[in-house]
Amino acid sequence: MSDEPLYSMLGFTDSEWGLLVGLPQSVLTAASAASPDSTRKTRAETAAGLDVISDARASASPMVAAVAGAILSRAGDPELGEEPPVIEPSDPIAYVEDVLGRAAEANALLVAKAEQADAETYKHWLVEIAESVVGAASTGGVLGLGGETVTDSERAFRDDLAKALAD
Repeated sequence: MSDEPLYSMLGFTDSEWGLLVGLPQSVLTAASAASPDSTRKTRAETAAGLDVISDARASASPMVAAVAGAILSRAGDPELGEEPPVIEPSDPIAYVEDVLGRAAEANALLVAKAEQADAETYKHWLVEIAESVVGAASTGGVLGLGGETVTDSERAFRDDLAKALAD
């Protein structure tokens, strides 16, 4: 058995692995921040995103499973009842732009270093996280009735993320 970290065996440096591990939770936060919501709705969005992250531990992609495991060991495992803090960026627009820039950087990294199946699975997973978050709670309406399931700004973030991850 080697003492070499898994990310190293997958061909990534420590900083590259940090980008890949940090991005899914950042996508969750950016997708939630794309439209301002109540604390209750933001919590529902966070929970939906964390469920997608948690489920990825069973991914057929060893890289995605390892990333998901690393996130949950750091942020808390929803299956164990651990609730990580809800992150609400002070400047949501700048945060979304930063996340999209990191997504493009991760895309270039994956194209250069990852197995194609791992890269495609990871990129699809990020869009799936965003999709889950933006669809978790409606925005607007009164007393939980009406409102938009996915707002224009949420849809724009999801679409911009998919573009940033396109080869």
